[in-house]
Amino acid sequence: MSYRVLIVEDEQPIADIINFNLVKEGYETEVAYNGEDGLEKFASFSPHIIVLDLMLPGKDGFSVCKEIRSQSSVPILVLTAKDSEVDKVLGLELGADDYVTKPFGNRELLARIKALLRRVNLSGQDSSSSEKDEDILKYNDVEINLKTAEVKKQGQAIDLTYREFQLFVYLVKRQGEVISRERMIEEVWGYDFIGEDRTVDVTIRRLREKLEDDPGSPSYIMTKRGMGYYLRRT
Repeated sequence: MSYRVLIVEDEQPIADIINFNLVKEGYETEVAYNGEDGLEKFASFSPHIIVLDLMLPGKDGFSVCKEIRSQSSVPILVLTAKDSEVDKVLGLELGADDYVTKPFGNRELLARIKALLRRVNLSGQDSSSSEKDEDILKYNDVEINLKTAEVKKQGQAIDLTYREFQLFVYLVKRQGEVISRERMIEEVWGYDFIGEDRTVDVTIRRLREKLEDDPGSPSYIMTKRGMGYYLRRT
């Protein structure tokens, strides 16, 4: 399968380098140099993943991320300025799945893209085939299909991003175990992810908003002050 990658980056030299390396790896690509063009190409190109710079002229990357996320769960990898924690956190708040800090190496970027595309591969599998018991995880009134990467609560589909899905499955498999932010970053984000505790907090909050009946008073994902998070045992 040839994956389609949309690159939205206003600095042409950077866009050209990203495009060159992705094409060399066998990806089909489109490049947009501003937010408006990025949204147009998102609609026409139907990418499997988007590499999105946050600092764009006109309609910035934050607006583009928010608009795309309102209509699609396509994985979004944002490019942020060095040491700009505010940009990273806001990008995650708006629904981005991961980020890479400029300047970045080509191997790092490709590793992040491949990791995010794993869910696309899962979602593209034939869901008509019979499901095995090991393909389904259940937690309270939530059902997780590991084969198709689908989540349902009381039969209603819950649209999780790639990273939210990964983290929820991770917690479901470790019910009752208090897990530190540092361990989550290492075991869920992986590949030497250099992330702040805030990254985990944002993803946990988004999961609560989507899964909990009352996110302000959670009954699924609990906080152990000073230690981390845990999923309450059913």
